[in-house]
Amino acid sequence: MFEQATIPVQDEATFSVVRQALDEAFAPTRVERFLRDVAGAKLRVRQFEAVLARGFLGSAAQAAYGKLGDSDRGQIREQYLRRVEQVAPEVRQRFYRLYASY
Repeated sequence: MFEQATIPVQDEATFSVVRQALDEAFAPTRVERFLRDVAGAKLRVRQFEAVLARGFLGSAAQAAYGKLGDSDRGQIREQYLRRVEQVAPEVRQRFYRLYASY
C-alpha cells in the first residue's frame, strides 16, 4: 500500500499562518463565499497561486506564503488542492464552472 513520505515543516510559525487561512476559507460556513469570490475573479479554483495573489486567502497568508521555503510551499499547495477536492459535492455542483478544466 502506498504511504506518502512525511516531510518536516521548516518554518512552523509561518506555515501555520497560511494553514489557518486555508482552514478559514474552507470552513463549511465560509466555503461558498470563498468560491463565489474566486468565480467573480474568473479564476479556476485549482489555480492556488492566482487565488492567493488576488487576496482571497487574506493578505497575511499571502505575505507568509512568500516567506516559506520551497518544500513548505509545496505542502501548502497540496493541502489547498486536497481541500478543494474535499468540498461537499452539492457545493461543487453549484460551482461547476470553477471545477471544470478546459
